[in-house]
Amino acid sequence: MRRKGTSGNGWLRLPFWLTYLFLYAPIVVLVVMSFNRNKTPYSWGGFSLDWYGKLAGNADIRTGLVNTLIVAFGSTALSTILGTLLAIGLARHTRSKLLDALATLPAILPDLVLAIGLLVFYSAIKMTLGLHSVLIAHTVFGMAFVAAVVRARLTHVDTSLEEASRDLGATPFATFIQVTLPTLAPGIVAGALLAFTLSLDEFVIAFFTAAPSQPTLPIVIYSMVRFGVTPEINALATLLLAVSFTVVIAAQRLTKLTEAL
Repeated sequence: MRRKGTSGNGWLRLPFWLTYLFLYAPIVVLVVMSFNRNKTPYSWGGFSLDWYGKLAGNADIRTGLVNTLIVAFGSTALSTILGTLLAIGLARHTRSKLLDALATLPAILPDLVLAIGLLVFYSAIKMTLGLHSVLIAHTVFGMAFVAAVVRARLTHVDTSLEEASRDLGATPFATFIQVTLPTLAPGIVAGALLAFTLSLDEFVIAFFTAAPSQPTLPIVIYSMVRFGVTPEINALATLLLAVSFTVVIAAQRLTKLTEAL
């Protein structure tokens, strides 16, 4: 016996599945064709892992990967520290809707607007472009995401623990290190993972703020795609996809953990 209200409405699920098909079918094709033996990505010639092996021999990809990891790890460290302090300051010491809006603005602004703004700023202060300029740019929008995640965690923190620590004679710094940071740790880790995956895949801001001699991996991929999609590019995109999915899922699990605690 069908439940009341569900009979005859199966056709409503059709747009839902068509939307998912439209979004994820190209990704599935990309992953499958990365194992294609043929050089052309449009015809299947058998299963092969050769294209993954050739990635290690591509000097441009190695250079782009090293630059991307330097920027990703550096910006993640900076955005985690600054974002955590920003979240604590906004939640505990400053009550201002204007400051709240400014803190989240880098995450809301379109990447193109933020990239042009940063490029104009670098030009105004006569800063040369390089990995340092990309690192600063990624830190700017990464700290906004970290601050948002840490603030969500702060809503579940019992402030009486900090008060008890101070009543027992602990200094504010000792209380921050021994009480506040451990309770915020799941949120901090989740924010750091989110900032890392955003930096790893980010293209627009890096394209505007990087030096031509020091491209990040997404810029290298863009320069290769302009001459046609090959199974080698599919293999590289598949690896990036796997890393991004892993980091995002880990961040989501930690975020749910912070809400449950």
